[in-house]
Amino acid sequence: MPLVAPSLLSANFANLLPDIREMEEAGASVLHFDVMDGHFVPNLTVGIPVLRSVRKVTKLELDVHLMISNPDHMAEAFAEAGADWVTVHYESSVHLNRLLTMLRERKVKPGVALNPHTPVSVLEESLFLCHHVLIMSVNPGFGGQKFISTSFEKVRKLMDLIRSRGLEVRIEIDGGIGPANTAEAVESGVDVIVAGSAIFDASSPREAFRLMQRSADETRAAKVRASAPSAQARSVRT
Repeated sequence: MPLVAPSLLSANFANLLPDIREMEEAGASVLHFDVMDGHFVPNLTVGIPVLRSVRKVTKLELDVHLMISNPDHMAEAFAEAGADWVTVHYESSVHLNRLLTMLRERKVKPGVALNPHTPVSVLEESLFLCHHVLIMSVNPGFGGQKFISTSFEKVRKLMDLIRSRGLEVRIEIDGGIGPANTAEAVESGVDVIVAGSAIFDASSPREAFRLMQRSADETRAAKVRASAPSAQARSVRT
């Protein structure tokens, strides 16, 4: 089942709890938690103290996206602070496979994020260690940016790479996704859709989330139905 992961980057930082509760009531299962250091990306957000506080008030899985320099030095601390998923950038990790292995050993779901200019081929030697790969469909650093039009083609290339290795790796996308392109995201192969301003800037964040999740579910169901006849036909021919 595809997941819509509300991004707390666009929530109310003066009072996060009501937004978290609203997403719980709406049916979310994962919250996206962006960490920016003002160095790897040109913005500062939140860190370990806020993550610890959020962990105390929700049982939802926390998908922590580290947009920071030297994630090799910091990722373990975020895992200990309550992250369920930890996503590090290929562009900023020096010893990527060692880092992903460490996260796995700590029972955290490890992922790698790729900036828009980074090809999926760089993951050929690391993909087997990933729970998920995050395709950045905007340049990281700020919410509310315009979607980069070539991102879905990049998703399809990643899906081909995953299938060629016989792996089960989730594809996540972050940036410029809303109700208008949720279906296209799932059609291209996305499993996890990060949405910030599309949800929290809406007049009803709850309904915005439900609209996107419903669109994702219906698109995935249609894909399954469309593939069933061809699979049945192959079985008959055999």
